[in-house]
Amino acid sequence: MEMETVKLSAIVMKWYPDMMPFLKQDELDSMIVLRDGLSILDPADAMDIIQYSICEHQDSAYLH
Repeated sequence: MEMETVKLSAIVMKWYPDMMPFLKQDELDSMIVLRDGLSILDPADAMDIIQYSICEHQDSAYLH
């Protein structure tokens, strides 16, 4: 299987569509490279990718 590049929104829509309203547009537009393609990605790995993407888009601001 070849690598495939997809937007995070495609991953979210496939496994967790109810999360769409809670993600920012820049998170959903993130390009994700999948080693074995979208068709082989399982739900647990999809959730890991979503969580990582959210963390990557966090502001560096700290709450006091």
